[in-house]
Amino acid sequence: MLARQLGDPGLARGTRIHYHSCSTMRRGSILLMVGVAVVGVVVAIAASLLHDGLSSRATPSKLEAAIARNAHRLAIRSDARSAQNPVIASEEDLRTARLHFADHCATCHDNDGSGQTLYGKGLYPHPPDLRLPETQNLTDGELFWIIENGVRFTGMPAFANPEEHGGHGGSLESWKLVHFIRHLPHFTAAERVEMERYNPKGLDDRAEEQQENDFLNRATPKPKRESQNQHPR
Repeated sequence: MLARQLGDPGLARGTRIHYHSCSTMRRGSILLMVGVAVVGVVVAIAASLLHDGLSSRATPSKLEAAIARNAHRLAIRSDARSAQNPVIASEEDLRTARLHFADHCATCHDNDGSGQTLYGKGLYPHPPDLRLPETQNLTDGELFWIIENGVRFTGMPAFANPEEHGGHGGSLESWKLVHFIRHLPHFTAAERVEMERYNPKGLDDRAEEQQENDFLNRATPKPKRESQNQHPR
C-alpha cells in the first residue's frame, strides 16, 4: 500500500514477491506438518498391527480391535442389519442349532462360545467370546450376515453355499444359529455333554473311543450257544 502511494513500481513488485514467498512458506509448513502427522499415524498403525512380529498367538491391540469392529459394521448393509429372524424360537429348533453348532462351529468357537479351543486360540484375531456384549449387542441381522458371508482376514468362513461347507443347510439353519448364539449366556452343563457327542473327532479321539468300545464288548458276557447235541424234550 505504501509503495503504491509513493508510486514506486519496483517497491510494489518487491512487496508482492515477499508476500507470495511468505504465503508459499506457510503452505509448505502446513503440508510438512500434515505429512509428518500422516507418517506418525501410519507408523502407529503399523506398530499396532505388527506387534509380536507376525505371530498369530499375539493379542490384538485396542486400536486394532476398534478398527476391526467399525470396519465390519460399515461393511454390513443397513438393510441386512435391520433384517428380522423369520424362525420362531422353539426347543426343537434350538436343539437342532445346538447340534449343528457342535458339528460345524465348536472346533473354533468351543461348545459354549468362549473360543477357548486349540484352533480358536491359534487364530488371529482370536474368535470373539460369543457370550459377551460385543456379540450379543449385534442385531439378529448382523449375526445372520456374518454367518452367511464370513469375515475377511479372519478364520470365519462364509456359510452361504451349503455345497462348499459340508451341508450347512441354507439360510434357515443360519437363522436358527442366531437363536443359539442368543442362548449362549445361559448355556448349561447338560447341553455341553450332549454337544460333545456331536463334536468332530480326531484320529486320537476315534482310537480312544474304539478302545473303550472294544473293552466294553469284551466285558459283556456273550450269550451261551445252545448245544447242537441237545435233544428237544
